[in-house]
Amino acid sequence: MLVKTIIIIFTFGISIFPLNRGNTSRKKNECISPKKQNLIKSDSSGNSSGQLNPQTSGYKDTSNAQYFPEWYNMITNLPGDIVSFYNKEITSDNIPIFLGISAATAGLILTDNATWRESHKFYTRNSFNKRWSDIIVKIGDGSSQFGLAGGFALFGFITGNRRALRTASEIVEAVLASGAVVQLLKHITGRESPFVSTKPGGAWRFFPNQINYLKHVPAYDAFPSGHMTTSLAAFIVIAENYPELKWIKPVSYSLEVLLGISMVNTGIHWYSDYPLAIFLGYSFGELISHPVIKSNDAKYQGNKVELNITPYFNGLSSGISFTLSF
Repeated sequence: MLVKTIIIIFTFGISIFPLNRGNTSRKKNECISPKKQNLIKSDSSGNSSGQLNPQTSGYKDTSNAQYFPEWYNMITNLPGDIVSFYNKEITSDNIPIFLGISAATAGLILTDNATWRESHKFYTRNSFNKRWSDIIVKIGDGSSQFGLAGGFALFGFITGNRRALRTASEIVEAVLASGAVVQLLKHITGRESPFVSTKPGGAWRFFPNQINYLKHVPAYDAFPSGHMTTSLAAFIVIAENYPELKWIKPVSYSLEVLLGISMVNTGIHWYSDYPLAIFLGYSFGELISHPVIKSNDAKYQGNKVELNITPYFNGLSSGISFTLSF
């Protein structure tokens, strides 16, 4: 019964962030400057099919329709992505969301040990559950997200589909940006994973010794879940680039629920590692899949951060120049 209760809470947690971000389609169009009002609609092949007004075209992703990144933007955009995340999400308007995340995390911490032990028993005693948990966990291990990006890139190159190429670039960008924030938090919180826990609920060792961290990673890297964060960010990017495919989000959220349960079954994570991870994954997915909002919203005009990588040559030497502008 306890496990079922936690699963229900977890499922509700995944759905609450899209609900809290209601009317996002209206806000996206409001953020577009007058010069952007006539945007080019991409057809199913990712190519231009004419000038259409975003208010009458019926195309729901107009803010991203004409954006096609260079191959290196998935790297050079990263500093700006993290700054934009901070400016957009770490605000007083989001205090209710942060309180909800804190309450959900605290409530789940109280039951973490009991839910993990019950889940792990079922995992070890049921061969079917064990086999599928081991498979589903791979959804969030990074290779799956980069594999998705590679698939979109390959399809885009072969068919000339610019939307697929953009999706590939944004998946990589979302995984790297959200993953960087998650790694910072892991290195601060130092929470034990269930399978190496030395106390009920796992020990928290804030600001752990970094040498010990590198030698014994599972003893420090449970909170928040990087698997959950990066996989959700990748799914959101795909869904936002293909808004006409209504099944993508329900399928993605279902996979995230299965991923969360499987990671507890295998002892990689506690349930309380997920609320903050869900917030991070959803936020970075939305942010990176709507780059026009980042560049045209006046709120962020003064906070643009950009990394430029350029080769240089002179009479005596050559190399690569890295320039961070802000």
